[in-house]
Amino acid sequence: MLTLLRISGFALIDELELPLGPGLTVVTGETGAGKSILVEALSLLRGRRAAADLIRTGADEARVEALIELPPDDAETREALAAAGRSFDEGLVVRRTIARNGRGRVHLGGGIATAADLAATVGRVIDIASQHDQQSLTDPASQLAILDAFADNRTLLAEMDRAHRGLTEAVSALASFDADARARAERQDLLRFQLAEIEGTRIQAGEDDALRAERERLRGAEKLEAAAGRGEDVLYAGEGAVAGTMAGVARELGALTAVDPALAPMVERLREAHVLVEDVARDLGRYREGIRSDPARLSELEDRLFLLGRLCRKHGGSLNDVLARAEAMQRELAEIESADDAIAARRAARDSARVRAAACAATLLGTRRRAAAALGKKVDQTLHELALTDARLVVEVERADGDDPGRRGHDRVRFLFAPNLGEEPRPLARIASGGELSRVMLAVKQALARTDQVRTYVFDEVDAGVGGGAADTIGRKLRHIAGERQVIAITHLPQIAAYADHHWHVTKSPRKGRTVVVVNQLSAEERAVEIARMLGGASPSKEAKAHAEHMLRRRGS
Repeated sequence: MLTLLRISGFALIDELELPLGPGLTVVTGETGAGKSILVEALSLLRGRRAAADLIRTGADEARVEALIELPPDDAETREALAAAGRSFDEGLVVRRTIARNGRGRVHLGGGIATAADLAATVGRVIDIASQHDQQSLTDPASQLAILDAFADNRTLLAEMDRAHRGLTEAVSALASFDADARARAERQDLLRFQLAEIEGTRIQAGEDDALRAERERLRGAEKLEAAAGRGEDVLYAGEGAVAGTMAGVARELGALTAVDPALAPMVERLREAHVLVEDVARDLGRYREGIRSDPARLSELEDRLFLLGRLCRKHGGSLNDVLARAEAMQRELAEIESADDAIAARRAARDSARVRAAACAATLLGTRRRAAAALGKKVDQTLHELALTDARLVVEVERADGDDPGRRGHDRVRFLFAPNLGEEPRPLARIASGGELSRVMLAVKQALARTDQVRTYVFDEVDAGVGGGAADTIGRKLRHIAGERQVIAITHLPQIAAYADHHWHVTKSPRKGRTVVVVNQLSAEERAVEIARMLGGASPSKEAKAHAEHMLRRRGS
């Protein structure tokens, strides 16, 4: 729902801010007062091409901003915005700036965007029917979306989209595997060469760590041997060794335990320490004897580590990665070597996906054809009530060319319109006037009142060429639609204005030597005055005022 519209430096508007709410909002004013400027501003927010002549004289730029509240159940729009990293938790902020130098700017959800982004996002939640903006009703893609909304095909469309993606992936998988036999043969040769290289090294998991440790021992052999020899001498073998000294102390104190038994535990611990020191000394001796400088082995280790390092750099960060890569290559090689079986499996997967997609498309076609007849009948009934007595809308569904269905199926939808009795229906975009288009849109939107994903409808001159009972019917239908959606209607007819929940009045007046458009929200008393003006002219009679008050009371306003 559109909750705020702010306009500055645009056409005849200096500054304007319109808080908007749910229900039916009407905009009235004398002919030429500037009501359609609001529609032009909203069209810019839907991605319409911007022109520098829309900038107010004397201003450097024109700006249109809006705050749009997204309904919780509009998952498609929310997911698309979230995927693009756009903010919308407090409402979706949309801004369009037109500069005289031609460098306009677009902002959507806190980030820079394009006019195409606006069309894809704002166009999904705001629909405009006017003589200047007929995209949502005349565009073939929109006509297909309208028919699907009427048929409530959301579940079927989701299934069709999944089936289309499955088919696309299956076709791609087959094409990538079967496209080039030479490439597959070259890949096979490469895999065999790389596997032979890895297998020829007889790699063991963790081998490189053990080899590096051995290399370090060989590099430090002389230092290790010397340190072990010194340790053995100091502890046991040398003159004045620790072990001998400890043994003497233990004997001397042991002889005195008879004098003082308290020495006995200490003597025992000292003897244990003496045994440990001797054990360490003997171990150091054996370690020293095992240390040998071996340049040949060191060279062998360096070569092996270099080979392992080259394989790691080529196939992965560690030997475990190299081994995992070898397993993957073996699987791929086995698959290539059984190419016929693999191709058959992929062809079967593609054929299965194609059957599923075709079934989904056929189901969609059936629902669309049934819905097309019902939609045309329902719209025709409403058009007759809207003073288009002989008008007909024909919804034509055809299967488009192509073997495989797209993400929305096979079908092409066209809205054909015959405004008069005896005329052949022709494409709506080529035959309907602005007023007729607005009424067709009104009839379509009434048919979609409960299923359409669009939440805001804007009608410009939906009352063109009607009056009396038909005008009252239009007002009632707009009020009915506004029970499900936000509706904004620009109107010249008091019968429609009387049904409004909110009433804005547009005036054009001179200010400081310039013409300015001003928009004010009317109170209940002011509404009666405005509707009386619409009934009786600039100076309405008492009867017109009484009639206006009666219309407001009768419509529950």
